[in-house]
Amino acid sequence: MSVQAALLEETVGTSKLFEGFDRLRRQLQQEIIGQETLVERLLIALLADGHLLVEGAPGLAKTKAIKELAARLEGDFHRLQFTPDLLPGDLTGTEVFRPQTGEFEFQPGPVFHNLVLADEVNRAPAKVQSALLEAMGEHQVTVGQTTYPLPRPFLVMATQNPIEQEGTYPLPE
Repeated sequence: MSVQAALLEETVGTSKLFEGFDRLRRQLQQEIIGQETLVERLLIALLADGHLLVEGAPGLAKTKAIKELAARLEGDFHRLQFTPDLLPGDLTGTEVFRPQTGEFEFQPGPVFHNLVLADEVNRAPAKVQSALLEAMGEHQVTVGQTTYPLPRPFLVMATQNPIEQEGTYPLPE
């Protein structure tokens, strides 16, 4: 294949990718009125294989935005409410003993979904935040002595309350 043909093929592929993302952006903005910045940041995070932290008051369509994105991508979605009594295993999953077989079996937690809404993440203790950070940074979780890969795509949209609110823990830098 010539260099020109390769460049043309790459340009066509990039153009189709842009058109697909632009179509997705327009569809989401039709459903999520007045939140263009949130929609664009969600799509940037998805394209960059990253994650998103949103600070804001309730009622700003954060849950609706990520649910709509999951529906458009045909991915599975899970919302997890972070609370002070949440444990890392509540997020990552745990080993469950099966008396029938006499063995432990891994029961995946809610982080094993394509799109996860970590709601009010700064209400959870540091150990839970750390478990979420491992999942976000390494696309895997460790339970006991075993590491489990997370599905692809994997996107976490975390929300936090303003730090002045009672019952919040500061997020690590």
